[in-house]
Amino acid sequence: MTGFAVYESPFGPVRMDYEGEVLVRLRTVEPTQDRGTPTPLTHEAFRQLQEYFAGERREFSLPYALHGTEFQKKVWAALAAIPYGQTRSYRAIAATVGSPRAVRAVGAANGKNPLWIILPCHRVVGADGSLTGYAGGLEMKKRLLELEKTSLERNGESG
Repeated sequence: MTGFAVYESPFGPVRMDYEGEVLVRLRTVEPTQDRGTPTPLTHEAFRQLQEYFAGERREFSLPYALHGTEFQKKVWAALAAIPYGQTRSYRAIAATVGSPRAVRAVGAANGKNPLWIILPCHRVVGADGSLTGYAGGLEMKKRLLELEKTSLERNGESG
């Protein structure tokens, strides 16, 4: 069974697409009356997102399936490995996936990340540390990075 469910988040409506018992896409959407068909999976995903937004969760434990090229899947795996509260440059991700000259391709794969926040593409920044490109907009990227930094500081940790 494929379907979707829409939940309200601090960043506006979030749509979760699923295939059977796995998430396949998570993204912000325009406000809508159509809430789709929530399932135990989408309820759990939203619960974990709420914990993340509250600074109480650093990693997600959800079943998901990625549909993309092998290169995209390598980039998305590299995103998942970026620790909470830290950032990596597009160049560093390119080196991690074994294609050090593929910085633009990493950017393109990052832009097609189907699981916003779960695969933390907001933690990827320009070589000089600047905030560059984010599907949810630079303001959202900035807020997510600040949320993680504040959470770490509150717990006496550094990123």
